[in-house]
Amino acid sequence: MRDHCDVLIIGGGAAGLMCAITAGRSGLRVRVLEHANRVGKKILMSGGGRCNFTNTGAGPANYISANPHFCKSALARYTPADFIELVERHGIAYHEKELGQLFCDESSKQIVAMLLAECEAAGVEIRTSCTIERVVHGDAGDFRVHTSQGECSAPALVVACGGLSIPRMGATGFGYELARQFGHAVLPTRAGLVPLTLSGKHQERLDGLSGVAFPVTATANGTSFSNFMLLTHRGVSGPAILQVSSYWQPGDALLLDLLPGSDAMETLLRLRRERPAAELRTLLGELLPRRFAQRLCETWLAPLRPQRPVRQFNERELREVATLLQAWPLVASGTEGYRTAEVTLGGVDTDGLSSTTMQSRHVPGLYFIGEVVDVTGWLGGYNFQWAWASAHAAGTALLA
Repeated sequence: MRDHCDVLIIGGGAAGLMCAITAGRSGLRVRVLEHANRVGKKILMSGGGRCNFTNTGAGPANYISANPHFCKSALARYTPADFIELVERHGIAYHEKELGQLFCDESSKQIVAMLLAECEAAGVEIRTSCTIERVVHGDAGDFRVHTSQGECSAPALVVACGGLSIPRMGATGFGYELARQFGHAVLPTRAGLVPLTLSGKHQERLDGLSGVAFPVTATANGTSFSNFMLLTHRGVSGPAILQVSSYWQPGDALLLDLLPGSDAMETLLRLRRERPAAELRTLLGELLPRRFAQRLCETWLAPLRPQRPVRQFNERELREVATLLQAWPLVASGTEGYRTAEVTLGGVDTDGLSSTTMQSRHVPGLYFIGEVVDVTGWLGGYNFQWAWASAHAAGTALLA
């Protein structure tokens, strides 16, 4: 005999749990099916264990999608303030780290505990270690889901099983397979918010500088982010690089302003006036991390003989130095891939979904929410906000 309920949700992450809460609050019988041994694993590891659960400035401009307008409706109807109200109601202390990013003061475990408490209050049933074997859409309109724990059915099925990022947390492409099964297009996926790798001479030029970090403005394909860059054994990371990685693809130009917020030429002219006897390499070692500045002089500026006193540099030479400082070309070979990526770019094509309800335009009762959809946020709490907002949109629609 088949086990029946009102709503089946595949995936017990941020989006799945929020959708379950929203639908369950109004009396719907909701069941969450999670293949891992516990829910919310990515929540637990996020933000260094403190969960960057939203961003106060989250808006459509902070998201990447083939249809940049798609996310507007959901984001407008469930805002950061709405989630903050939930966090405060549960007495969770939080703080703003930078740029609107909100973190728990103590632990990301508090966010998972809050979501589980809300699920319990809403009568939501959660089944963990529950592997989905196949999904069938019956003639009567019900979705029959065959699992390792038996068969269950419901008139509504919500796909909230995320993307391909961080496979050690259990990420798979199952959501995309389901989308294709039901006639949805899936846009090409790739790793987003991910460190970049260097190879060959480009890696050799920075050999031995792992661990050096400093502020930059990174630009790729007309989009710029200002924050810290970290040099690693394999390439570059840090917030500025993670952000721009979502806009960069192999072969694209990537330029770094090494003196963000200042005019390099004006700075060099001022230093030439104030300290004419100082060597250029000494001055650059004061403007940038000393080890990096030394490598810059040895490798990129060697033809200009940076060991000379700065008074010996004419304006053409200073302009050459300034240009390098404000548009240092970094030739990346690729990314660290899904292994370390925080998100997956691409996914279920939004053309096949309602932006108001997240329901399929092809199959009534079928919904896609969260990371599995072709909506990807910036670093800094934006992807959690999309999870909450898209889940709330679907959960609300289920009540109609």
